[in-house]
Amino acid sequence: MKKSNSAFNWKLAAIAVGVLALAGGGYWWYNQKQAASDVQYKTSKIERGSLQASVSASGAVNPVTQVSVGTQVSGQIKELYVDFNSEVKAGQLIALIDPETFEYRVRSAQADLDSTRAQVLTAQANVASSNAQLSRAKLDLAEAQRDLERQQTLVDKQFVTQSVADKARALVNNLTESVKVAEAQMAVTNAQVKSAQASVAQRESSLAQARIDLTRTKITSPVNGIVIKRSIEKGQTVAASLSSPELFVIAQNLQDMQVDASIDESDVGKIRTGQKATFTVDAFAGQTFEGEVRQVRKAAQTVANVVTYTAVIGFSNNGGRLLPGMTANVRVITEARENVLKVANAALRMKIAGVEPATSASPAAPAAPGTHPAGTSGDAKGWTWLSEAVAQQGPGGGGGGGGLAAMRERLVSELQLSAEQQTKLDAISAELRPKFMAMRDMSEDERPAAREKVTAEMRQKIMAMLTAEQKPKYQAIIATQQQARATGTANAPAGSNSSTSPVMPKGASSAANDAKNNSKLIAPQAINTPATGQKQGEKTGSAATAPIAAAASTAPTAPAMDAGASGGGGGNPATQFRNLMVAQLALTPAQIEKVDAIYADARPKFMTLRDLPQEERGKAREKITAEIRAQLRDQMTAEQKPKFDALVAAAANRQVTRGKIYLMGADGKPKAYNVRLGITDGSSTELIVSPNSPDAAELVEGATLIIGTVNTGATAGASTPARPAGAAGPRMAF
Repeated sequence: MKKSNSAFNWKLAAIAVGVLALAGGGYWWYNQKQAASDVQYKTSKIERGSLQASVSASGAVNPVTQVSVGTQVSGQIKELYVDFNSEVKAGQLIALIDPETFEYRVRSAQADLDSTRAQVLTAQANVASSNAQLSRAKLDLAEAQRDLERQQTLVDKQFVTQSVADKARALVNNLTESVKVAEAQMAVTNAQVKSAQASVAQRESSLAQARIDLTRTKITSPVNGIVIKRSIEKGQTVAASLSSPELFVIAQNLQDMQVDASIDESDVGKIRTGQKATFTVDAFAGQTFEGEVRQVRKAAQTVANVVTYTAVIGFSNNGGRLLPGMTANVRVITEARENVLKVANAALRMKIAGVEPATSASPAAPAAPGTHPAGTSGDAKGWTWLSEAVAQQGPGGGGGGGGLAAMRERLVSELQLSAEQQTKLDAISAELRPKFMAMRDMSEDERPAAREKVTAEMRQKIMAMLTAEQKPKYQAIIATQQQARATGTANAPAGSNSSTSPVMPKGASSAANDAKNNSKLIAPQAINTPATGQKQGEKTGSAATAPIAAAASTAPTAPAMDAGASGGGGGNPATQFRNLMVAQLALTPAQIEKVDAIYADARPKFMTLRDLPQEERGKAREKITAEIRAQLRDQMTAEQKPKFDALVAAAANRQVTRGKIYLMGADGKPKAYNVRLGITDGSSTELIVSPNSPDAAELVEGATLIIGTVNTGATAGASTPARPAGAAGPRMAF
């Protein structure tokens, strides 16, 4: 019995120990879980300031002009007159090759020339002799011909026999041949004279060559400069063969020098003539020298399959401190922005699990309380969704807000819609919403026709619910919107398709795509692209269509040059570029008026692109863009044109990317935002926030930016490494 009680007690003790172990483990697990959820965030602030994007490279300091001095004749160096660092003048004697051999060559060539000239005189004497012989032969022939005539006369009178006349005729024939021989001899002697004269010319050339070679034994400086290299010594023999041996290197001017930097092929597209550059050299640690890009050489250099291009950075070497051959670490400033919002690059590398940017209002999102009559099936969700789907955030005709939401308020206000009519209006939007959603899945060619059909249906339904007094007012609103669209005034909601319907967006994505492409007119870089998880056409319409609206504005405001005026910050790309021209080119009021007129004429031209097939839009857009840029350039003075070209080139290089950042909310919890990013200097990146952005009120200077996390739970001490916010649960004890 005692043995049984003992076993029972042992079992109770084992159960108690197990319960205590489980309780302790649970308590430890709970503490670990609490510690894991207790996360402290490292933060910084969104700042406003200047940013400079740059390209780094290495190169060598070289004189702008350096001449390698060689020799064209071979021989022994007899004298050296300069050394390293010697200053020389153009034509100054700097070395002498032993001239004795060349002097003898000159004498020999002179003797040959004199001999040949004597031969010319001999040949000329032979010509005179041949000429005399020819004259004598001609005289003898003439005398023989007269004798033949006398003898023939006597034969005719039968005073002499015929044989006498025959002898006289034979003599004439003989003398005729003698004349021919004398003429041939005369030609030979003339040829001998010409040959002798040619020999004289040849000997004169040989003499001149010998004298030139003798002159070349004197090595002179071709330029004014400094000897930076000497490759010979006195008594050394130099041999000139196919290539001239290098004796000296002379730098023409060490006050004006250059750095020949090797730019990687991935960065060479960012380098342009006139860009500012800085560089350092090891010889002067801590000192920065300034220069300017003078040339980007198109000749590629390939080393180990790495392609580089040479950029020439010129600088003034005041005091001659920098020496040729020094290694320079170059930083070329490719872009600069003033007065822009910027975030630390660490914030762009943050990933907080479970925290994602807020999406556009979904169909299931509740409507704002008190906005629409209760009990309607759609409330205002249809209008809100449609306006957010195309991101129409420009001012409505008379109501606050933007896009269709503003148009609804305008209809309610101007037409004095009753509660029943408002309910019908919301029902119309709810009914047509699926049709607009279906447009997203259509091709670009099918979408315009479908949009026109749904637009006509919506207009017809709205017109049907209005009273006789309201219909003329509604038609007036349509006419006003169409006129606003044609003239580019602010009566129509930004990005709305007024020509189709005053309450109808252009479409889910085609309008955004067209406008996004068209905005390349001035600043092709500042284009909103959909954030991760967004569909094409969502949250891109306002940023994409705003450049066109700004380009077509008949009187864009040119007041204070805010962030957009300096190339960053607010404003759409066309407005930014327009303000840049006004500020940096110092446009006169007359020029500003002409520029604004060009912008106003641009919009109708781009609107015609929508009627073209997709494959033809690119070429047509480029043609219109080139015409508008040419028109803008024509308004500039000769001094302004180079600056205008630089602005256009800078705009073409403008790169805009997408990213995600986290801000600390008022409740102490992180909130994610999809953002547009511009240039970076390696530590900070430009944050581009459109004034029409729904996050513009939160993405401001001074906002708390999350750049990292630190685990500060109960088990985390000074030596405990930080765990990411998204770590999966606490660590187990085993």
